[in-house]
Formats: sequence, structure tokens, C-alpha cells
Amino acid sequence: MAKRILIYDTTLRDGEQREGVALTVKDKLRLVQRLDALGIDYIEGGFPASNPKDAEFYQLASQLELKHVRLVAFGTTCHKDSPAELDDGLRTLAACPVDCVTLVGKASMRHVQEVLQTSPQENLRMVADSIAYLKAQGKQRVFLDVEHFFDGYLEDPIYAFNVLDTAAKAGASALVLCETNGGRMPHEIFRITKLVCEAFPQIQVGIHTHDDCGCAVANSLEAVRAGATQVQGTINGYGERVGNADLVTIIPNLELKYGYETIGAAGMRQLTAVSLFTAELFNIAPNSHHPYVGTSAFAHKGGLHTSANQRFDGAYEHTHPSYVGNLSRAVVSELSGKPALVSKAAELGVDISRDPELTDHILAVIKERERRGYSYEVADASLAMLLRHEKGLWQPHFTLESFRVIIDKRNDDGEALSEATIKIHVGNERFVATGEGNGPVNALDVALRKAITEYYPVIKTIELTDFKVRVLDESQGTDAVTRVLIESSDGTETWNTIGVSDNIIAASWEALVDAVEYCLYRTETKGE
Repeated sequence: MAKRILIYDTTLRDGEQREGVALTVKDKLRLVQRLDALGIDYIEGGFPASNPKDAEFYQLASQLELKHVRLVAFGTTCHKDSPAELDDGLRTLAACPVDCVTLVGKASMRHVQEVLQTSPQENLRMVADSIAYLKAQGKQRVFLDVEHFFDGYLEDPIYAFNVLDTAAKAGASALVLCETNGGRMPHEIFRITKLVCEAFPQIQVGIHTHDDCGCAVANSLEAVRAGATQVQGTINGYGERVGNADLVTIIPNLELKYGYETIGAAGMRQLTAVSLFTAELFNIAPNSHHPYVGTSAFAHKGGLHTSANQRFDGAYEHTHPSYVGNLSRAVVSELSGKPALVSKAAELGVDISRDPELTDHILAVIKERERRGYSYEVADASLAMLLRHEKGLWQPHFTLESFRVIIDKRNDDGEALSEATIKIHVGNERFVATGEGNGPVNALDVALRKAITEYYPVIKTIELTDFKVRVLDESQGTDAVTRVLIESSDGTETWNTIGVSDNIIAASWEALVDAVEYCLYRTETKGE
């Protein structure tokens, strides 16, 4: 039977310490429910003694019907020269409606003397009395996050082990070794964790790492290999400074590469969705190159790679993407061969598998257009339109006669208002429409919608969610060719389109038209 490794999530506390992040209580409750469904063992929801929001969170979270996870409240050991039973922070933890708590205590002699400004013996007293107090108050589990443990061990191994021994004798349920500064290397983590596990065989040993040297995941895995059975981390590695250990990478590594049991196969299949959900909650753009769960994690651009992958699954994949809820996909570019193009076309609903001449022609068109600055690997919707056009399947829903954009800036302090007028044909009808916006693209979008919404009401659902501009040859200055990427969404699906021109407004119009045409195309094909 596979060895069980407990997963302890600190996204709601450590993750929220990332710069620019502030979660509401509602946000936290939503994430708790997703992590519970994922199969996480412990969730550290916050520091209730430090702020009213976290105190409110625990009151509301205690009312949730959770199926698997146990909520943990975080706090510190009592203050120096003060009894544990009189410490306000410990009293708050004792009253918190959870049965698990985590205390942070110092293991570094330097931190004890210079940060806490107390004696080594008093620090041991603070650890022992705080754990004993919470156990006496009925807490079933009291974990000790042994802060700066690895640095402390290298400074004074005897004292660092004294802290562990003190916590164990006081009734700690787990000794969590914290690599707080993120500066230790994997071989150090393995060696020291192994010594701890051998010295304390009857108590659970955990690992908590930071990613300042890019080793948080590796350090966590090495700790498990050395005997640790609890791993702390955050979803997507969010956290202070450069972040914490990334559970979205650690979990599949433990399950798929080491054979340990963590959240199980059903939970693993939710990893990609949970990663994206958390990124949205934190208002952070997902990392497309995120191991296992990124949109590019199983994307194949080179023709050789795509061809081999079609011959057998996993030719260029270290595991099956479905295990973590992801997808394998072909990326079409100037590097792609015919198999990649055929595969991608099928994915986009266009069958060119029986027409090698057409495939060669389309591949040549793509390579020529990418030479001019297009990049279809980031614009699937524009590629879908191109494929349909080249196969003779595309009939435009509207045609442009002309457009004009005026930017009216009346003084130095006032806003620059954009106004767009378009003349457009839908069938035999000619329309002239004017739209105003906070920029030329917004104005064009408004004018286009005014002109054609009567015929195509579905475009009311389209929202432009992102707009990116890249100058392709900076040496040309304002005469340079510009690439515009537009991301659109109808609330259920997101698609990307591209436009290229030496005129930024013309490039924007091209991407905008593709976005609308793709929406109309999707609507028609769904109805077939």
C-alpha cells in the first residue's frame, strides 16, 4: 500500500502575503470549498488574533459542510516572560471554532536572541507552555511550525533539536521544519530532515519551504524522501517574496513520480481547474508554462514532436495530461509540420486530413503570414478563421466599406475621447454607425456592435477581456509593424485573435473582426 503524505495548504495565509493580493472573507470561503473537494487534508485559513477579517472567516468557515479537510488556525507562541494562559493570542486560538492549530516558534539561536530578544531557555518555555495550554483547552492537534529550523540547525544543532524535543514532550502533534528564508539546497534539506525523522520516530514530521532560490518544490520532495509525512505549501506557489512551495507541482510529483498517496486520482484530475480558479480569485494571470497545469504544459509546437506524439501517446510527454485535468494540444507555427497542422485543424473543427495539397498550401500561408508578424500559436480563433477561409468554408457575416477614428483631446487636463464611424454592409443592407469610447479600439467595438447587433444579437454576450500590443521592429520607431492580440469571452469560453499592420488601429480592427466572426461561427456550428 502506498505511503500516505498529508497535504497542508497555506494559500489563505501565506498566499495572501503576496504583494498586491487581498482576499475577502467570501473569497476565502470559496477557496476552502474547492480545496475540500480537491482532497486537501488541512487548510490554514489565517491568523485570527491579528485581524478581524480572519476571525470572521473562522466563524463562517465553521458552518461549512466540509467533507474531508480540517481547518487550522495559525498563531504564535506566547510572549516572553508572560504566562501562556494570559496571552491574548493564545486565548483567541483557544476560542477559535476549530480543533487544529499551528503555532510558530523559533529554532534559530540568533533569532531568539536578536528578534525575540530573550534567552534560549525562555524560548523553550514559551514553546512548551503554549502547546500545553492549547492541548489543555481541548485542541486535538497542535502543530509547531519550527521557524528558521534549517538555518538554526546549521548555527547550533543542539539548540535546534532542543526546540523539537521540547515541543514533542509538550504534546505537539507534528514538528514542521520551516525553511523560512528559502536559501537552503535540496541535499541539505534531505540530510537534516532525515536526522530529525530518525530522532523523533513517533511524531509526525512536516516540511514548509520557500522558493527564494527556486528550490521549494525540490526541497519539499527531498524532505518527503527523507521521511517527512506532511507537506505544507500553497496553490500555484503564491506567497511572500518569490513565493512558497507550489502544491500544484508537488502533489502530482508525489503521486505520479514517487508513488505516494496524497489527494488520489479523482483529486488529481481537478488540479488544473483549481489552479486556474485560484489564479482568478487572486486576480493573477495564470502561468501558461506552469508544470502539469499550464496551457503550454502539454503543447507541442515543433513538427517532429507533434508527428511523434500522433504515433504514440507520450512521445514527448512525461505523463498523461488527463491525470491532472489538462489537455494535450498541437501549436501551429512556422515550425510546425503537416501532422501538427492536420491535428490542430481537427481540434478547431476543420478536416483537412484527406487533402495533402490543401494542407501544404495552408502551411505555406501560415509560414508567410508569421514571417510578416502573425503568431497563430497564441490566436486559435484567428487560425480557425484562416483555416475555414482557405478551405472555402468561410462566408463573412459583414463587410467593411470604411471606418474613421477621431481622437478629441481638448486640453492638457481633460481625457482624450475617441469617436469611431464605420460604414458596413450586412447582406444587401448598408449601415453607418458611430461609437464613442475611452480609446480607438473601444470606439470601433461600440460602433460595430451598433451596426450589426440587430442582425446578430449574440454579440451582446461578447466582452473584450484583454488587449495587448507589441511593436515588432522597435528600430523603426513609429513606423514599426504592430501586432495586436485581443482576448474575448462570452462568459463560458475565451478565445484569442490577432491582427498585424503598420497601423495600430488597422491591426486592432483585424483582431476585432476575427473575434466577432469567431463568435458567430461558434454560434452557428453549435446549432447544427
